[in-house]
Amino acid sequence: MEFHTTGRYDLMYMKTKELGWKKTQGIQNIGIEDFQGNRIVDQRQGLKIWENYVTELYDRPHRPVTLEVEPEEEVDTDEKGPYILHGEVERAIKEMRNRKATGDDDIPGNVLRSLGEGGLKIMTKLINTIYETGEWPKDFTEITMIALKKKTRATKCSDHRTVSLIAHTAKIIAQILRRRIERKIEDVFGDQFGFRRGKGTRDAIGTIRIIAERTLEIDEELCIS
Repeated sequence: MEFHTTGRYDLMYMKTKELGWKKTQGIQNIGIEDFQGNRIVDQRQGLKIWENYVTELYDRPHRPVTLEVEPEEEVDTDEKGPYILHGEVERAIKEMRNRKATGDDDIPGNVLRSLGEGGLKIMTKLINTIYETGEWPKDFTEITMIALKKKTRATKCSDHRTVSLIAHTAKIIAQILRRRIERKIEDVFGDQFGFRRGKGTRDAIGTIRIIAERTLEIDEELCIS
């Protein structure tokens, strides 16, 4: 009641949570169910169940087994993208969110922010090497997948939400390439709406509505084709 009268609702919430918290006797391993509904407690068998579930979950139809990369010599010089600039790498690092989980390399984002000018130059050089050769390091192609429970007593794989942890350096490269692709798309589609940030169908409907309302205010005809 004291926290309520003083307006400290945050402390009141923390005290209520502390009083209502139930201490458990350790973590209970309730296992995971296989496709036949059998409860599996063994860790190795459980990992195999998860492997089959994730493979089926992300297995898209007609997905190629191997990705064929176009040879470098068959690409026209005008179609090659420019080298990745120092400013692009610096901007991608600054836009990284704080306190994000690390990938297999176990390098947090704060370390990349504190590289300094010399570290940024080395990273830009390494990223350009990957960009030119098209060969990604093995650490960038591997992820750590974590299963988060959707409900308290989750016994099935479908009762969990899978989260993939990727190396921060791989995220930086992906961010740079995504921004370049977005600029190319803008050049191709121009004013066409749909499936782009700030150019969704709702934005187009809102624009048409504003034009229609202003046209009615001045009592003019409006033709939409």
